Amino acid sequence: MIAQHQSTTETQRQAIQAAIDATKSAAERNRLGQFATPNALAVDIARYVGSLIGTRKRGIRFADPSIGSGSFFSAALAVYGPKRLASSVGVELDPAFADAARSLWADTGLEVVLGDFTRVVANGSCPPAPNLILANPPYVRHHHMDREDKERLQRLAFKMTGVEVNGLAGLYVYFLLLATAWMEDDGYAAWLIPSEFMDVNYGAALKRFLTDRVTLIRAHRFDPDDIQFGDALVSSVVLVFRKSPPPREHEPEFTFGGTLETPHASDRVSLERLRAAHKWTVFPSHAKNDRHTVSDGTGPTLSDMFRIQRGIATGDNKFFILDRADAKRRGLPAKFLRPILPSPRHLKATVIDGDDDGYPIIDRQLCVIDCDLPEHVVEQRHPELWEYLQTADDLGVKDGYLVGKRTPWYKQEQREPCPFLCTYMGRGSDDKQPFRFIHNRSRAIGTNLYLMLYPVKGFAAMLRKHPARAAEVHALLGRVTGHELRGEGRVYGGGLNKIEPCELGRVSAASFVERWPELAEGVKLGMASSLFV
Repeated sequence: MIAQHQSTTETQRQAIQAAIDATKSAAERNRLGQFATPNALAVDIARYVGSLIGTRKRGIRFADPSIGSGSFFSAALAVYGPKRLASSVGVELDPAFADAARSLWADTGLEVVLGDFTRVVANGSCPPAPNLILANPPYVRHHHMDREDKERLQRLAFKMTGVEVNGLAGLYVYFLLLATAWMEDDGYAAWLIPSEFMDVNYGAALKRFLTDRVTLIRAHRFDPDDIQFGDALVSSVVLVFRKSPPPREHEPEFTFGGTLETPHASDRVSLERLRAAHKWTVFPSHAKNDRHTVSDGTGPTLSDMFRIQRGIATGDNKFFILDRADAKRRGLPAKFLRPILPSPRHLKATVIDGDDDGYPIIDRQLCVIDCDLPEHVVEQRHPELWEYLQTADDLGVKDGYLVGKRTPWYKQEQREPCPFLCTYMGRGSDDKQPFRFIHNRSRAIGTNLYLMLYPVKGFAAMLRKHPARAAEVHALLGRVTGHELRGEGRVYGGGLNKIEPCELGRVSAASFVERWPELAEGVKLGMASSLFV
């Protein structure tokens, strides 16, 4: 356990932090990305960076671009001492936190700038460049950022760093890039950020930046079961780097679990391996890090066997998905109702049979409204359906983002029933699968809580010719290890795993080709043709 800095001011800071947090709802704080760094963790990070700096930097110019109430500044004071801090600056958007930081640290020389750091750094009003940044930037996800602001940040990041940031990236990516551009060459930085960038496509630009533009010293990923922020389900990583090009043979240290001082696992990873890896959470390779990939990209994968896509997003499941019996009682036309599977938590079996109408034989049969007729036609020809649709206004259904984009608003995404599904999220450790594979013998489709697996090409032809082999396919899917599924997917705080279609598609399908060698030729042809795309 890291000893906490128990100064009077730090105690006051924690009380003020809690009081300001209490004035905002959890939803508002999530939208703003306000999750304060626990003092013990801030001290741990400051100590580690201090061990790298040593006594060489006698004049530390500290900065935090999202200072909040000053958790990292408090840690810097405790670890380095006020005499080593030649200057200190913090930027803060929230006036309540900015005022609190000014009041708390008035006698320490901390300069607090009220404003949006991304605008402050853009207009040249930032104080002189720091040589040390300790930061926990706002965790604002991309869907909480409007299009104009995203485009502004993308242009600014490219102008200041030359990095093209994907529009799906969160605000923390821009903070890290822009603050690094601001800081002094050879300066040190430690960033506490979500670890999601290590696994996703939109994190590629940041990963290239860390391997090519700065010297990444350490990446410490916390155990997802050890949530660093009690009110934010996010898995975190501490990135420590120096603002200088990396030496050619440099090998950053990747650690996992425990603390920075005593991690559960540690390994050195070459820059070449990092540049080639599509998932960084597989490092370090250690039993305690249960994220391993099997496919190296050269053998057959599930994407060679299946077209994988998410199930439908209705925009409002409570409105569009009804009990089959309720829909019948209301007189809703059967031709505008499609069988749909319940949420995975309500689906206990992994083999689902269907009745004569294609509905799954389960305790609660559900259907989804799906009609493409214009409203005036529905009103004239299908009064029962029209009557039900009129209740949407009072329920606010039409105000939803997805519903508002559709014409007509009650038409659903189109999916054909598929024989195999995979749950989109789940938990599981060691070799236990975090996701369940479903053998669907009904005509039901799935919501976006499922991935739908449609056999393709020669594999589909084989199953048409030998339908009984579907049971063996389901068995082979059930043998994919939990380690591999977690390795290809992503993990969030509390140990919640998720997997996207492209990630599931990278899972090795070698067992399919071993069972049916005739599939090998089709896989080879597919791989060869992809070289010319």
